Amino acid sequence: MQVEVDPNEDTEWNDILRAHGIIPERPPSPSQVIDEAIERAREYQELHRLSDKSDSELSALEEEANNSSEDEFIAAYRRKRLQELTQLQIQRQKFGMVFPVSKPEYQKEVTDASKECFVLVHLSLQQNLQSKLLGGLFMRAAEKYGEIKFVDIPGSRAIEGYPDRNCPTLLVYKDTDVKKQYVTLSLIGGDGTRMEDLERVLVDVGAVKENDSRLTESKWSKKRYDADHDYDSDDEADLTKNNYADDDDFDD
Repeated sequence: MQVEVDPNEDTEWNDILRAHGIIPERPPSPSQVIDEAIERAREYQELHRLSDKSDSELSALEEEANNSSEDEFIAAYRRKRLQELTQLQIQRQKFGMVFPVSKPEYQKEVTDASKECFVLVHLSLQQNLQSKLLGGLFMRAAEKYGEIKFVDIPGSRAIEGYPDRNCPTLLVYKDTDVKKQYVTLSLIGGDGTRMEDLERVLVDVGAVKENDSRLTESKWSKKRYDADHDYDSDDEADLTKNNYADDDDFDD
């Protein structure tokens, strides 16, 4: 004898049938759906209320919380924030120095490494004043931006017959490609190139965010920068066309 069952009824028998997968679970009641939506909206509002707070401000809010649920929410958010900051700090300490590389190492230490991070290459010339200047800036930047890999290789060792007049050359690698290239410092700041100029390069290529608190100048004036560095993009030497940035030049 077949018994008709109303799957929407809240009975012990229906609970047994649901437990064995014979009838589907009851859909949530409208009031339950509304309550869940309100709770999600509250959490979303709380997250955005806290997102711009510093760690000290979060700590103060945690102490001032007037009920246990709010206190727990703020504490959980603060723990999550601290975990994110710790992870970011670990990432930023990954390199922290300028790495000298040889021609046989170039593929691994530069091209392949750029799959994971930005790599800045200084094709250097020991007796060149601009090269010494860039070398000093590289050391400072490497300590400051530990998540970016800075490497140095003499231009003549990297590329056979590489002209001394092209040194220093700055190459920016990411995802195995040369994203930006500067032959000498003439398009960055010339003999007066400063840390701010190198940082502008990092911001322009996306290696550092424009609002990064580590920047020497917390607020960049792009208008001023463009005025100080006004040039036609056609004037920038194309290393790729001259095979200077071709990885084949760095094979064993």
